[in-house]
This record gives sequence, C-alpha cells and structure tokens, in this order.
Amino acid sequence: MVRFVSALLIGVIFGIGIALSGMANPAKVQNFFDVAGTWDPSLIFVMGGALVTAAIGYRLLFATRDAPLLERSFVVPSSRTIDARLVGGSALFGIGWGISGFCPGGAIPAIGLGYLETLVFMSAMIAGMVIARTLNMAILKPTAA
Repeated sequence: MVRFVSALLIGVIFGIGIALSGMANPAKVQNFFDVAGTWDPSLIFVMGGALVTAAIGYRLLFATRDAPLLERSFVVPSSRTIDARLVGGSALFGIGWGISGFCPGGAIPAIGLGYLETLVFMSAMIAGMVIARTLNMAILKPTAA
C-alpha cells in the first residue's frame, strides 16, 4: 500500500508540474518545433530545469544510498549500446511528439485538463506499443528457458 501511495503522490506532483509548465497543452509543444513560425522556446527551459534537477538528484541519490526506500535495489539499465532499435524508437517517439504535441508523460494531465484529442494520441500510442511488441516477438522469437 505504501508503494502505491508513493507512486500516486509522485505522479500527482509530476502531473501538476506538467500542467503548470504548460507542457500538457499540445499547441505549446508544437510551437516549440515551429522554428520558422510561432516558435516558443519555453520548452527548452522546462526540459533544462528537469535535466539539471534529475542530474543532481541522481548524483546525490546514488552517492548516499545503496537501494531505494521501497525496493531492494536500484534498477538501472545495463546496456549502453546504441543500436537501430534504440535510434528507430527514439525517432518514432520524436515524430509522434512533434505531430501530436503530446509525450506520454504529459498526456495523462492533458486528459484532466480537457484536451480530448489526447484520447486519440493515447489510443495510437497503445496501438503502437502492441504492434511493436508483436513485431518484436515475431522477429526475436524468444525461447522458453
């Protein structure tokens, strides 16, 4: 129950931050990508602030703790490989973000703010995840151990 409540609290704080920064508004995000028209550079400051905060937070956290408060150990990706799947997935993420104006993290608060087009985005995102997982399973054909 403590893990659920902490996850809920962190999600609410994140959602409030996204809403206050305006990043739940798809037009604001799309204007960032419209450098030849109505360019809005505020996304740079929101992302820069998040990056600096996360960098400092991770540095302090990993230096002072062996494990998170509610888990046995940190889960950190072990692969540092940049391959076609990573680059392709990143490109698809960026294209989807630029076209729709939503990223997955900002889409949930956007539903609460009344942006109904978010439902179209969320449906497309979930469909894309299902298609990617299906293709991944078909191509990699994992074997049972």
